[in-house]
Amino acid sequence: QVQLVESGGGLVQPGGSLQLSCAASGGIFSRYTMAWYRQAPGKQREKVAAVTIGSTTNYADSVKGRFTISRDNAKNTVVLQMSSLKPEDTAVYYCYADLFGMKSNVYWGQGTQVTVSS
Repeated sequence: QVQLVESGGGLVQPGGSLQLSCAASGGIFSRYTMAWYRQAPGKQREKVAAVTIGSTTNYADSVKGRFTISRDNAKNTVVLQMSSLKPEDTAVYYCYADLFGMKSNVYWGQGTQVTVSS
């Protein structure tokens, strides 16, 4: 059983930056595709960014060029660096782990709130 704990959320002004971290435990971290999802009030949960076992990354069009996902297998962490934040980035952000990227053994963190507002 994998446990995921997010940290780093908070309130930031438009144009600002924020870094989210996700610490994983209970599994062999290097075997998991890791991702960040977000869910805004009244909206579906959407994938923001992902990093595969081989460290290939992909991003939602809405965050390309502004967000960067990275993983550190030695520290069992995945980080989402967010910059040029917009009010529409306001959401609860969730860390996600997918064993071998096969979508058959997946785990979620409890979520961390990001609010972009002046």
